[in-house]
Amino acid sequence: MRNQNTPIAAEGYPFIAVAGIATLILVLLSWKIPALLALAVTLFIVYFFRNPQRISPAEENTFLAPADGVVTFLGSAQESHLGVEMLKISIFMSVFNVHINRVPCSGTVVDTFYIRGKFHDARDDRATYENEQSGIILESEQGEKIVIVQVAGLIARRIVSYPKKGDSLERGQRFGLIRFGSRVDVYLPKGADLRVALGDKTVAGETILGRLP
Repeated sequence: MRNQNTPIAAEGYPFIAVAGIATLILVLLSWKIPALLALAVTLFIVYFFRNPQRISPAEENTFLAPADGVVTFLGSAQESHLGVEMLKISIFMSVFNVHINRVPCSGTVVDTFYIRGKFHDARDDRATYENEQSGIILESEQGEKIVIVQVAGLIARRIVSYPKKGDSLERGQRFGLIRFGSRVDVYLPKGADLRVALGDKTVAGETILGRLP
């Protein structure tokens, strides 16, 4: 899969190239203020698509955060694709967070889905049901099914997800990203022992969301 060992996500290269060329043209034209603004935009795009290395904790039977951000929802919810009540954790990513998403636990992709939709603010309750989203149903090594859903936001207009049905994924592995502000929902087994609270900040691939009892 892409972006496993690159400092910048490959999806960012076209944006960086366009911004960089625009900056160079403005410099050659000696338009100082526009050139400085274009340089600032270029640097921000590089910063946005950064892809840092992470070290996942070794604790067994745990689920890791799939995204950097803030926990904005925590509670029981009906997961429509499995048709069962699960423990839902929503993580909101601002434009300043790393947007590379990581796998919560090792397992096999048993299904994927993509739903076209609207672009409400990712913190809006309607986003769960109406926004564009892409999901992975993963069966863990313990036989438990979890669902990871990338939800587009008000500014985010492009969801990238690499896994296909039948793929084997490793805990902490990068599996995709969402461009320019968004949300990731994780549906864990109902009996999972939570390790986070509402308002907590998470680090993808490092923060433990919960543990199987």
